[in-house]
Amino acid sequence: MQPRPAREEGTQFMSSDCLYRDASAPNTTTNRVDAPLLCLAYGPDAQPDGFQVLGGEWNDLLARSRFNSFFSTLEWQTTWWSSLGKGDLWILAFRCPQSGELAGVAALFLHQIESGPDAGRRQFNLVGCIEVSDYLDIIAADGWEGAVHRSLLTWLSSPEAPQWDILDLCNLPEASLTYQILPGIAESFGLQVRVNQEDTAPQFSLPLRYDEYLQEQVDKKQRHEIRRKQRRAEREAEVGFYIVDERHVLEAEIDDFVALQRASRADKADFMTPEMRRFFLAIARQMLEAGTLRLMFLTLNGEKAATLFAFEYERRFWLYNSGYDPDAYAQLSPGWVILSYAIQYAIATGCRVFDFMQGDEEYKYRFGAHDYKVMHVSVRR
Repeated sequence: MQPRPAREEGTQFMSSDCLYRDASAPNTTTNRVDAPLLCLAYGPDAQPDGFQVLGGEWNDLLARSRFNSFFSTLEWQTTWWSSLGKGDLWILAFRCPQSGELAGVAALFLHQIESGPDAGRRQFNLVGCIEVSDYLDIIAADGWEGAVHRSLLTWLSSPEAPQWDILDLCNLPEASLTYQILPGIAESFGLQVRVNQEDTAPQFSLPLRYDEYLQEQVDKKQRHEIRRKQRRAEREAEVGFYIVDERHVLEAEIDDFVALQRASRADKADFMTPEMRRFFLAIARQMLEAGTLRLMFLTLNGEKAATLFAFEYERRFWLYNSGYDPDAYAQLSPGWVILSYAIQYAIATGCRVFDFMQGDEEYKYRFGAHDYKVMHVSVRR
């Protein structure tokens, strides 16, 4: 099945740098939001699929976007789809007609809602939605968001698109323009739009030195607690800390991570189903190969007491999941200790942001984090 371009009309054309010029006035340009883009749709029958066709350009486009999110990388998207994806995969590529330059990508899947008030309706979601991808978005080159959004909605309103009822865009980062620009464009198409804050993702900027972080970004009481807990653990136990790499047996390390993650809280145990454990192993393999996995363990007297499942990408430390044994060594606060070590590591390696990602757990704020909005947009016919 070949990708089908969205219909285009008129005598408009694009220069090689993708700036729109009107044929009747070749020396004038219009706002990028009005620039027509060529839409190529790779549907469920496309061979090769959209991931394969766009693989060589995907991460380069992401690097040119406003927010280079780890969860929008080709590696994350393809692993999520192969592990957890359901329904029909639709990947839309938006290109400049003359140069062919990639200006945007919308990675979507279409499925039928099974329960609730919208049961039976057909909904588009972003690939990666909902619970395991903390930030998602339509990928657009910086400055071309409006043009990409308009091209997406033009395709959705055309006969080329499959029947759909809802476009649900979850986990949009605060930096995204999607929740700011797309609603107005959608309303101009006669669609209903709802925008709301979905969650918060506490995070903080990292200084050049750990002492500076403690002194300037953590209040006095918590600064004392962080230092006291770390010193007590180092005084009363033999403390070890390591990051999993190619020398370790990854599956065994994931098993140990899962055991600590499940032990830490009942809701985490419920979350870590066999399917989810397979996803964590798959993403760990992919990201270890890519060099971004930071699977950390704290050992006390030779026993694994706490763990962090994290990534280091674009000078940002992405803390994805964690676990500890609440019964063994509880008096030594292994969760706090490994977190303080992780912050020291992130500073030492040059990260500029420590991102706890979604969830407003109290401990995040004790370590100096501030809220960062995670937004949601729902578009209905």
